[in-house]
Amino acid sequence: MQIKSSLRILPCLLLGINLPAAQAPKSFKVGEFSFTRPVNWEWVEVTSSMRKAQLKVNDADKKGSAEVIFFYFGEGNGGGTQANVDRWLGQFQEPKDKINSKVEEATAGKHKVTYVQAEGTYMSGMPGGPKTAQPNSMLMGAILESNQGNVFVRLTGPADLAKASKSDFRKMIDAAAKGE
Repeated sequence: MQIKSSLRILPCLLLGINLPAAQAPKSFKVGEFSFTRPVNWEWVEVTSSMRKAQLKVNDADKKGSAEVIFFYFGEGNGGGTQANVDRWLGQFQEPKDKINSKVEEATAGKHKVTYVQAEGTYMSGMPGGPKTAQPNSMLMGAILESNQGNVFVRLTGPADLAKASKSDFRKMIDAAAKGE
């Protein structure tokens, strides 16, 4: 049954079409973690081979959106937790002391999870490439530590939308880390 369902959505994924929530996978695996997509978040085809999954969060009138990206590089790859926290905070135009950054370590199940939050002018773009300034933006990130390789999850978008999505983001991360 799972294979037939996957085959039905394959053409949409290959064409880069966002799938309606009813047709998109409700859960997906990144590294050792299984994530359950919040109901109103859309499944999006990944736009880079570095991305293992990608979701889109729309605001109420669908004029603004945030993206949620999942990265997994395998055991011992992707850099350490602190290096990634520093890199994420460095993706803002303003200095670190002006972006209301917050880093919190938690334990969920048997896994350490580091949550990162910052707000300001996010500089969107590939590392080393051109950047696009996105003022009034927020980054919420989570690093799920694992012996099989850390999983990095980053939500970026308009600050108001990101704040409204925080509860769903945390629930999704906590459930995956706990194995629920």
